[in-house]
Amino acid sequence: MNAISDRFSFARLAAIMVKEFIQLRRDRLTFAMMVGIPIIQMALFGFAINGDPKSLPTAVVAHEQGPFTRSLTAALANSGYFRIVATDWSEDDADRALAEGEVQFVLTVPAGFARALQRGERPALLVEADATDPSATGNAIGAVQQLATTALQHDLVGPLASLQSAVPPFEWRIHRRYNPEGITQYNVVPGLMGVILTMTMIMMTALAVTRELERGTMENLLAMPVRPLEVMVGKIAPYIVIGYVQVAVILLVAKLVFSVPFAGSLPLLLMGVLAFIAASLTVGITISSIARSQMQAMQMTFFFFLPSILLSGFMFPFRGMPEWAQHLGSLLPLTHFLRFIRGVMLKGNDLPQLWTHLWPLLLFMAIVLGIGLKRFRRTLD
Repeated sequence: MNAISDRFSFARLAAIMVKEFIQLRRDRLTFAMMVGIPIIQMALFGFAINGDPKSLPTAVVAHEQGPFTRSLTAALANSGYFRIVATDWSEDDADRALAEGEVQFVLTVPAGFARALQRGERPALLVEADATDPSATGNAIGAVQQLATTALQHDLVGPLASLQSAVPPFEWRIHRRYNPEGITQYNVVPGLMGVILTMTMIMMTALAVTRELERGTMENLLAMPVRPLEVMVGKIAPYIVIGYVQVAVILLVAKLVFSVPFAGSLPLLLMGVLAFIAASLTVGITISSIARSQMQAMQMTFFFFLPSILLSGFMFPFRGMPEWAQHLGSLLPLTHFLRFIRGVMLKGNDLPQLWTHLWPLLLFMAIVLGIGLKRFRRTLD
């Protein structure tokens, strides 16, 4: 056998490079990740991410109808920051919609507003904002305050022209609900619970099953008198306990370090956490049934985690994204869990108000569980 020359050989280097490219070509999943992740990042950051959300759903509670009310509603819509979705709601309807996240703002026009305005009494208009995410409402609230001098300029003519002065003819009373001080930690820390659970639950489950496939210990499961569903549940159950331990740590840190309020029910929160953990674990099981190595499992976990964190409303305002991105985000369990957890902790919502965010988690879990069980059965076979 000839000894290898000490001199650097470009021929040997080329042979090793060709070998690596052949392996990459055979490992189609890794190659797809290398190409797909940059494309997804460019598409999301270039088209979907927007730090200045506009067309925010807004309801009007008008205790009196008239030209001033119509002008105020039109001024809000023309600013671009508000999309009027209702003009005939009651106060109870508006309060429910704010609590469930159906609308972002509510404008209340009190009875006697027109009369007080004409008398020069500077009546007040109430604007309520769902301020759980301060970044989603900050610019819109700034736009509202600038409308005080221009919203009624076409109505204050003739005998009312004297009301067009340096002092606005009415005043805004801004009520930032659920987070009146606009503290970012109140929004971010509860959201971190969902992000941490997504990352750890999916990755740990995917790696646990894939590790057995790589080490060949899956054959021991094949020799045992168990069904695929029993194997899947047995793999998932320990991580539910781990997930609850993480939740306990996060809640303690949120309370003791960041002073995040907890306005809702702890049993209700734990019920939602269970649904989200189960949904995340079924994703991990499904990934493990597709991946052929632990490296592929980690890659696929990141491939799922990246859109989740960008499109769920954790890092960027959900309503600031274009409609197609919101539809994609609505398919992700993290999106609904963030609304659930913030609804419990910051708004004090009860089950009827939270059900709109809970049932998508249960539906997602059922669908992914069915897919994962089917593929897992093939893996065992």
